[in-house]
Amino acid sequence: MRKIRCIFCNFGETKVIDSRESEDLIRRRRECIECEKRFTTYERAESPNIYVAKKDGRRELFDREKLKKGMLKACEKRPVEIEKIENAINKIESRLRSLSDNEINSNVLGEEVMKHLMNIDKIAYIRFASVYREFADLGDFKKEIALLKNEER
Repeated sequence: MRKIRCIFCNFGETKVIDSRESEDLIRRRRECIECEKRFTTYERAESPNIYVAKKDGRRELFDREKLKKGMLKACEKRPVEIEKIENAINKIESRLRSLSDNEINSNVLGEEVMKHLMNIDKIAYIRFASVYREFADLGDFKKEIALLKNEER
């Protein structure tokens, strides 16, 4: 087991004062043995790698941060709370891990992201869709907006 260093004084030994589990995270409240300051750490259980099969045939390791960056970009300058994006990412990753195969098609991932963005923010959804589906002209935007309007009914 790896020892956690104090983030304040860099001392090599801390003790756990409180530990709480959520869906896929363990939150630990720690106290430094030396300076007695407290801080929080988050642990995520390591699970088998997921690979994403790209349109061009390449395989990439699923990257949670890359997914987050893409969703944040779609939500840029929109009134979207970061917690909503984090929750969506957690649900997307859980869904991918629940699939029987450790390799998923990029289309599956893209559709999952769009499903969640549609519930978070319609403008962010359209932004993401325009890149993901490679909109070529205004007609593509009109079609997607029409689909969105039908969904709302």
